[in-house]
Amino acid sequence: MSDLTFNKYAGAVLATAFVIAGLVQLSGGVFSEEKVAKPGFQVTVQEETGGGAAAADVPPDWGTVLKTADPAAGQAVFAKCQSCHSLTANGTGPNLTGVEGRKPGTEAGFAYSDGMKAFGEKQPVWDYDHLYMFLKGPQAYVNGTKMTFVGLKQPQDRINLIAYLHTQGSTLPIPAPNPAAAAPAAAGAAPAPTAKPGDKPAAAAPAAAPAADAKTPPTK
Repeated sequence: MSDLTFNKYAGAVLATAFVIAGLVQLSGGVFSEEKVAKPGFQVTVQEETGGGAAAADVPPDWGTVLKTADPAAGQAVFAKCQSCHSLTANGTGPNLTGVEGRKPGTEAGFAYSDGMKAFGEKQPVWDYDHLYMFLKGPQAYVNGTKMTFVGLKQPQDRINLIAYLHTQGSTLPIPAPNPAAAAPAAAGAAPAPTAKPGDKPAAAAPAAAPAADAKTPPTK
């Protein structure tokens, strides 16, 4: 290869390199990279409110809901508990026969946690309200309990389960319905006007006029 040919090839390579380097510099000036404070992807999650404020998850009126609860559906929910509990003997968890109305931490032969024993010292019986809130999140409700179950987040699942456990040796009576809870709309009703001294009684409605097309029979 002659020196002239080599110089041509070398010049072409250098020219190409200069062009590429120039394009890189040019593109860096046009498309600048924005530095972020924290790497990652921003994901915006919109909380579903159902068109309004979320209702507070508080114990219901047991005299009303237990009459319409479904113990068969509660038995199906109890299948989630059977890895630790039974209705015949202690296991990983205590026997749940007769748990409604029983003092917390007192099932014979079961080694309770200190947290549950402390809870039992303050609470005389497992009533509907305490079972409802405990089943929602055991560890959040009783600090130190050995029950690691995450809880039942649906209120109706807890109501149905409590209705089912009520059929399994419960000594806890079902209370009478709370009239205030059974008729919440009554609170918004407008009160009837109260008569004041000196008010005149309302005038009676006028008697209905005879029909215009009534005809008097001719006299003879």
